[in-house]
Amino acid sequence: MDEINDSTLSEEIGRLQAEHRRYAQRLEELLQKPYLSTDEELEEVRLKKLKLHAKDLIYALEHRAPAIA
Repeated sequence: MDEINDSTLSEEIGRLQAEHRRYAQRLEELLQKPYLSTDEELEEVRLKKLKLHAKDLIYALEHRAPAIA
């Protein structure tokens, strides 16, 4: 049972890490522009929040208390 949970947990962490990288990459693309439109500014704020949320979830999953059998 723990192997399934560990595998699922690893998959979820991997998915969140990929999501975090996508957000970071898009933010970098936006930061390369000399000027951001209003929509791009809103996207930048949204991406920063999503990136932070993904990071928080990764941290929480990596540091969760071991399950008591």
